[in-house]
Amino acid sequence: MTRSGILKAVSFVAKSGTGKTTLLEKVITELSQRGYRVGACKGVSHRFDFDRPGKDSFRMAQAGSEATLICSAEKLAFVKNLTGPPNIEQLLDDYFTGFDIVLVEGHKSGPLPKIEVYRAGYSESLLCCREQLDPTYIAVATDCLLDMQIPQLDLNNPTEVADFIVTEVLSQSLTN
Repeated sequence: MTRSGILKAVSFVAKSGTGKTTLLEKVITELSQRGYRVGACKGVSHRFDFDRPGKDSFRMAQAGSEATLICSAEKLAFVKNLTGPPNIEQLLDDYFTGFDIVLVEGHKSGPLPKIEVYRAGYSESLLCCREQLDPTYIAVATDCLLDMQIPQLDLNNPTEVADFIVTEVLSQSLTN
């Protein structure tokens, strides 16, 4: 669905600990309060496991199940073993049908439009401008003034970031 333009997505990228999750929380609140159906996808660079020894899902995985869907009347979780890095576009297509936008944390090298989170005194250098400006970067959310050619958003103003997403992602065709 990302290729057909039905689903819009933007990835927030930065060094770990810069404030991506905090900003995302606030932007998700802003967009949700405006009536948008918002999904979130968090990419992590380390191993993680929802299953715990003794739980039924863990026992099923130990028995050889490559995927387990855990569901109740209120929530569901899908655990699937992967043999390599996931394709973010395929994940969005598979799991986020019916959402207006998905805000992704991470996936720096993926094809999604990106907003870099840059904090003065914490971030070493801009990811978007390593050798030349990466065209997938559409803005930088920062707490300082930077000399660059893409829009700068106030890191401490989630309303401004949400407005930018509505104007530049939801109203445009950046993910087509």
